[in-house]
Formats: sequence, C-alpha cells, structure tokens
Amino acid sequence: MKIEEVEVKVPEGCQLILGQSHFIKTVEDLYEALATSMPGIKFGVAFCEASGKSLVRRDGTDDECTKLAVRCASAIGAGHAFAVVLSGSYPINVLNRIKSVEEVANVYCATSNPVTVVVADTAKGRGVLGVVDGGYPNGEEGAADAAERREFLRKIGYKR
Repeated sequence: MKIEEVEVKVPEGCQLILGQSHFIKTVEDLYEALATSMPGIKFGVAFCEASGKSLVRRDGTDDECTKLAVRCASAIGAGHAFAVVLSGSYPINVLNRIKSVEEVANVYCATSNPVTVVVADTAKGRGVLGVVDGGYPNGEEGAADAAERREFLRKIGYKR
C-alpha cells in the first residue's frame, strides 16, 4: 500500500466540503439538496465513481465551482469520494442537508482552508484515510479571544 498526500487549495471566496458516498445517484441527490437549501446558491459537485465506467460525475449551478469540484475530486481520485465547492455561501448553510442525503456515508471536512487529503493507494484502488485541515493551536483562548469570537459571530449574523 502506498500512502499519498493530495493538496487541495480552496480559492478565495469559496468553501470546500469533502465526503464519501456509495451510489451513482449521489451527484443528483447532492444537487437537489444544495439547490433547495437557499435561493441562488452557487455550487459545483463532483463524485468519483468506484466501478463501471469509473468517471468523475459532476453537476452544479456555477461553472467555475463545478470545474473546481471536478479538479479536486480528480486529484483525490478515490472511489466514492465527493467534493462540493460553494461560492457566496458557507458549509453551515448546507451541511445538514448534505449529511441527510441517504447515500452519504461520511463528511471529512467543510472548510475554506487548504486541505491535505491522506489517500491510500492499493492494488484494488484508492481510498480516503482522512484529511488535515488547519494548523497547530497557538495556545488556549483567553477572555479577550472569547470576547472577539462572540463579537465576530454576532457581526456576521450567526448569533444575536
């Protein structure tokens, strides 16, 4: 077995959700879940088929997001892996919808950070072992940090 690190860079203004599913209808079901989550959402979905034609299946409401999702899924190249790229919205707006899609087995990350995907390459194919999303902690949150966090969440409208 060979262990590989696949670097995925998330463009400014975009968000990435990586996960694993188990069926070809994933692309259509994720499309429906995302498209009905909020009006005018811009996204792209790509799914690596694990058998048959073994294609990277794709769909989306935004061509650039769809191209980015395909690029990400293709680089990972692991059967049943999917990538969702969002523009102008955040994973918090859609994550529960994605997790409620029947064939979704796992969500690895939802982020705007650069991601390292740890992939196992075997004689039978490739699989995602996990992701590295973010750096080392710089210490423990203090009172000023907590106040800043609370203020930020209210400023962007997620808390009152």
